[in-house]
Amino acid sequence: MGKSLVIVESPAKAKTINKYLGSNFEVKASMGHIRDLPAKGINVDIENNFEPTYDITPGRKKMVNTLKSVAKKCENVYLATDLDREGEAIAWHLKECLNLTDENTYRVVFNAITKNAIQSAFADPGKLDMDRVLAQQARRILDRIVGYQISPVLWKKVARGLSAGRVQSVAVKIIVAREREIKAFDPQEYWQIPAVFTTNLQDDLGGDWQAFLDSAEDEKKGRTIAQQNVWLAEHQAFKADLVKVNGEKFHVDNETQAQEIFANIQKSTFTVSDITTRRVKSRPAPPFITSTLQQAAANRLGFAAKRTMRIAQQLYEGIDLGSMGSLGLITYMRTDSTHLSGEALNSVRHYIQTQIGADYVPEKPNFFSSKKGAQEAHEAIRPTDPDLAPDDIKPFLNEEQYKLYNLIWRRFVACQMAAAQWDTTRIEIDGTTDNFNCHYRTSGRVLVFDGFTKIWSTSTEEPQLPALSNGDTLAAVSIKADQHFTKPPARYTEASLVKELEKEGIGRPSTYASIISTIQDRKYVEKLDRKFHATDLGEVVTDKLEECFPRVMDIAFTRHMEEQLDKIEEQHLNWVDVLNEFYGPFKENLENAANMTHAKAETQPSDYTCPECKNPMVYRFGKNGRFLSCGDYPTCKYACPCDREGKMVEQVESEHKCPNCGKPLIEKTGRFGAFLGCSDYPNCKTILKMDADGNPLPPPPPPEPTGVKCYKCKDGELVIRQSKRGPFMGCNRFPRCRTIVSMKKLDELKALQAEGKWPPADIEEGKAIASVAKKKTTKKKTAKKKTTKKKAAKKKTTNKKTVKKTENKIDE
Repeated sequence: MGKSLVIVESPAKAKTINKYLGSNFEVKASMGHIRDLPAKGINVDIENNFEPTYDITPGRKKMVNTLKSVAKKCENVYLATDLDREGEAIAWHLKECLNLTDENTYRVVFNAITKNAIQSAFADPGKLDMDRVLAQQARRILDRIVGYQISPVLWKKVARGLSAGRVQSVAVKIIVAREREIKAFDPQEYWQIPAVFTTNLQDDLGGDWQAFLDSAEDEKKGRTIAQQNVWLAEHQAFKADLVKVNGEKFHVDNETQAQEIFANIQKSTFTVSDITTRRVKSRPAPPFITSTLQQAAANRLGFAAKRTMRIAQQLYEGIDLGSMGSLGLITYMRTDSTHLSGEALNSVRHYIQTQIGADYVPEKPNFFSSKKGAQEAHEAIRPTDPDLAPDDIKPFLNEEQYKLYNLIWRRFVACQMAAAQWDTTRIEIDGTTDNFNCHYRTSGRVLVFDGFTKIWSTSTEEPQLPALSNGDTLAAVSIKADQHFTKPPARYTEASLVKELEKEGIGRPSTYASIISTIQDRKYVEKLDRKFHATDLGEVVTDKLEECFPRVMDIAFTRHMEEQLDKIEEQHLNWVDVLNEFYGPFKENLENAANMTHAKAETQPSDYTCPECKNPMVYRFGKNGRFLSCGDYPTCKYACPCDREGKMVEQVESEHKCPNCGKPLIEKTGRFGAFLGCSDYPNCKTILKMDADGNPLPPPPPPEPTGVKCYKCKDGELVIRQSKRGPFMGCNRFPRCRTIVSMKKLDELKALQAEGKWPPADIEEGKAIASVAKKKTTKKKTAKKKTTKKKAAKKKTTNKKTVKKTENKIDE
């Protein structure tokens, strides 16, 4: 039997797979996509059934030639790229680029990079799924059309360098809509009259309770709920909420009415009118899918979606576990299915029984339903072997790998454990006085059996209720009338945005990380205190796109297009028909977009008056975002910046004078940060950089000529400039020519020019001569790393036989 070639995406995956296949297999990595639509131009023939023009990805030609050479020497070729649409498309492009035949080309897919999974996949290889390939191709072409045909409209009507996307623009719209909800929110007043009761009728605890609250270390934050619950339990006290007054549901929106009720409550006597206790079971959450993993990692670990997926990729492709070798620790991380294989269920149930306790194993495995359209052939994200407890392999993982693996491992083990059981008690309290009655209610719960919470902790701060009976008299420790105002909707965090995108069917879980990253890179939104804020640019772009491309920006239509793209794979829908359905109306919108008003020509009224001519000021949009301008422009050219809330930013005169005209310098803020500008602008346009203390920095020294010609433009000359990292050489025709060369090459280039060999006629040759070779990692360092890992492997026994009881290790 001849040799076989196996092609995967990454070297890490190749390394892990290689050890499970015999010497008859040669494993190579394609380093991701080897072919795609070229970046320059749309490269889709719309008039000819959306025929795409593919080209080898820049920097991959050498890789393709290597793979071609190896493939010719092999009897069979196995395409072992990822099992999703993207992986199927990479496999198809490999087959096309390498000119592979159907007869000796096989497709192998596996959910985990383990010995059993790999051997099972190679024992029963399949063929390429062209429906999957076409589904991915249609998605790629659709995204290219939207991006490449709408973006130029934004360049003309808003600002250069902007971009639009079929999914990213709708994601920005969701954040902009929330931003406007918050700005338009009108807070409504309401009152609450909470109480603290106690069964202790002998002592007056009111003063002690207030003294306890006032003695908090942090006066602003006050005592935590947990601290309050401890004090209340020690004094046989508990909190309760007012729910009814004179038989009617309690709702008050003014102080007069609240104080009237409060006065009557203070005169009331309180008794327990009813106590109900019932046993409640709490089932564990399902194992992770891509979206829920991103949400949990954001909430519990503070990881961005992009970071989560990067670490998950490392865990999936394989980690070197010392004497155990390289092993894939989790199953494939791009999935929307909560399905678990029989083998996985058996292994985790055995682990729970032997390591945690028989009481924690439910009678039957826990099954979870996936959302509509989920691919049940895929599995949920889980550890490949539950016996590899996080603490056992911690020495082989870096900090972020350990945190994410620990999260995935705990969620998986917990999902197959018994339900937690609670005794929930609800207490009804009646308060009466002359011609007045009120009704308070409180509840608490006591954990009877921890179940899955032993592994997967849930944040609960339940109060401990004292022993009570019907008819017991209670004393009021504290009763207060508190004024409140309704709050606006919460801003989106990464977790809640992923949840919203999933709920609305916008994009797919595998794309959420790149969507969130892109809309921040484009400055359409910014993250402050882990919450998304729409920028002025994001709002303007959203308005322009909604004006001219209503279908592209419609959430329902975007959801419909996602479903249609899915049907290409699942129901063999014709991909050209799907694109035609979209492109007809889109083309009309594109033609009408030429009539769009430029963003800089539009104004919005403000509450401010121009300090120079007393005319009303308006908001305008410029290259640095929104600003305030005199409404009588261009007669009056007064303008000033405004903050994100639209409030005028007062210009502060510094103590420094303009070096050119002698007038005061003003502190200003631009897209590159704070700077000093002349107060006589626009007559004097002097600008000076400033340091952290607000002092002007000296102007940079003029570029120093070298006499060396630029190899790229041939007309310019390399000059020495200064940067934060030190001196470098750049073309004196900057910004027309952006050539940069290291100072280390100066003497060499001077010598070549003296010999008449510089600049060379070929730009690529000049680039090769001018570039500095990167330092290679020394073998000594690599050897030292391996030795350290071997020592760690000897110190820490990771054999399954010596796995300790997990319950002794859990410290959540």
